[in-house]
Parts: sequence; structure tokens; C-alpha cells
Amino acid sequence: MTTETKVHRVEPDITVFAISGRLILGDLLPSVESAMRETIDGGVRKLVIDLTGLNMIDSSGIGTLIKRIEQMEQAGGRICVAGAHGAVAKVFHTIRIDRIVALDADLASACARLSSSAATA
Repeated sequence: MTTETKVHRVEPDITVFAISGRLILGDLLPSVESAMRETIDGGVRKLVIDLTGLNMIDSSGIGTLIKRIEQMEQAGGRICVAGAHGAVAKVFHTIRIDRIVALDADLASACARLSSSAATA
């Protein structure tokens, strides 16, 4: 299974970066990381990383996510992770990634969280 990414807007100010397949060490990881970095560098300040279609993640993939979370925080933006399930959710639970990023069950919940953050920010 290959890694695929898609970027789209859900609301006027929320961007969704969907990753499907596997986020693991290999040829495609640098291109995924670069695309995420460029999305944030392009001015996005509310980002949902949608992992609904992600079946596998390793430490390199986790490192990529953490780097982009840090980048977004430094840029003054907000980021959520949505749709982690199965093996990916198990890894996230084990490493307690919820301590550094909001985890939502689905895309709608993550978008609602980011929409409401504007009212509380």
C-alpha cells in the first residue's frame, strides 16, 4: 500500500491534510513531510491532519507529525489530529501523543474543535 496525501478546505479558515496508507520510513516520507511543511509555511493557521485512511505509522512518521505540530505552534496556529484508528490509535495511546496535540475521533469533531477555538482565542 502506498502513501497518499490530499489537501482541501473544509471551512473558510480550516485546512485538512489527509494521509492514507502508511506513514513510515521510506521514499515517500520526505515528500509527505515537505508537503505538510509547505502547507503551514503557506499561511495555514488551522490544520486538521486526517488519519482516517492511515493503516500504519512508525517512529519516523510520528517524528514527522511532531515536527509539524511544533512548526504550527511556532507559527501561532492550531492543529488537531483526526480519525486515528486500529494500530495507529494504539501507537498514539502508547506514546501519549494526546499530551501534545488534540486527538479527535473524526474529521467533523476536529473541525468543530478548531472552529470553536476562534471564539475562545
